Amino acid sequence: MDFTRKNRKLLSRIATNDRHGENSPYFDGWKAYDSNPFHPTQNPDGVIQMGLAENQLCFDLIKKWILENTDASICTAEGVDKFKDIAIYQDYHGLKEFREAVAKFMRRVGGNRVIFDPNRIVMSGGATGANETVMFCLADPGDAFLVPSPYYPGFARDLRWRTGLEIVPVDCKSSNNFRITRAALEEAYEKAQRSNINVKGVIIANPSNPLGTILDRETIRSLVSFINEKNIHLVCDEIYAATVFSSPRFISIAEIIQDMDCNRDLIHIVYSLSKDMGFPGFRVGIVYSFNDVVVNCARKMSSFGLVSSQTQYLLASMLSDEEFVGNFLRESSKGSSFQCSEPGWFRVCFANMDDETVEVALDRIRAFLLQGKEEDHDGPEKSKRWKKKNLHLSFSSSRLYDEIIMSPRMISPHSPILHSPLVRART
Repeated sequence: MDFTRKNRKLLSRIATNDRHGENSPYFDGWKAYDSNPFHPTQNPDGVIQMGLAENQLCFDLIKKWILENTDASICTAEGVDKFKDIAIYQDYHGLKEFREAVAKFMRRVGGNRVIFDPNRIVMSGGATGANETVMFCLADPGDAFLVPSPYYPGFARDLRWRTGLEIVPVDCKSSNNFRITRAALEEAYEKAQRSNINVKGVIIANPSNPLGTILDRETIRSLVSFINEKNIHLVCDEIYAATVFSSPRFISIAEIIQDMDCNRDLIHIVYSLSKDMGFPGFRVGIVYSFNDVVVNCARKMSSFGLVSSQTQYLLASMLSDEEFVGNFLRESSKGSSFQCSEPGWFRVCFANMDDETVEVALDRIRAFLLQGKEEDHDGPEKSKRWKKKNLHLSFSSSRLYDEIIMSPRMISPHSPILHSPLVRART
């Protein structure tokens, strides 16, 4: 205790506070996996990581492209002549060809319905850095952002830890598939006002993390109207934009505001290649703002978290290959810490493991859910039986897992899983 008190005097508030969220239930699972990872033969009783949204399903396509385009890397015999040009200091605006390639990719992900300006592309160290950069540009310590729940638990770190901001949850209900309603927004905003909290904006994830659902046009328009009336910002985290089924289609906020009379200075987009391309290790985050001042400020701040020039060079070549991008998007687009107002909801991720590991994980989930659920309907003389109901989970276009997992009363009739592009269910 004395050591802690001394640290608080010697070190900064950031160094000594607990707002990072590392001690939250969200990170407990990561720690358990790191200390005891599952292996089918060497550690079959180990922890299976189903809390990490990481897409490893299309690495075969990436590998094929790299082998066919060896000059895209400065660390190969074919590309080494560019080594000096890329290894020296670069403008923190980013390589021109990289920004142009990202803008083109974002346009394609959005169905070619919006043209993104490469001059508004600002780099950051992953979506984590991009979200924090936007917060630094829009708000001051003590200010708050409304966040519809359930929401990505990492927001507690990304939005709050170093910025000093607060999160005000917007309670959404399973009874309407966790729809973001105007009434819920007003209630959260008024609650903050009563507590003398200065609300600077709303941040949403579309497609949703953790729900996997997609906001419809009416909901997005309602959000834009709300923030315009309040004169606060709207930040749209669109990092899963291409990680969806063909229907319902993803609609970017950039598409919506094209035909709305609104203040575009209040609209900002966060994007990343961590999910849609499966490159979280490359730390490619993007801030795209319609506000010139925010673009300029974010670009200055990007000096603290630039994407390496080598990574920019490789990705500029890859994302400019329209045939590859088209094929990749077709193949890859076929899921208490989330602050949900209703207990009992869990997010399960499966794109970071092979089929056999998924089957082991589902067996464990089944065994856990069946514990203590036997019911004696025929008297003590007969064995107890579990009244089972088949739940069919379709994880992708190529895999169908039919698992006896839950009884009818264990699944909410309003479950968003039934409508989620990440996990489809039928009984």
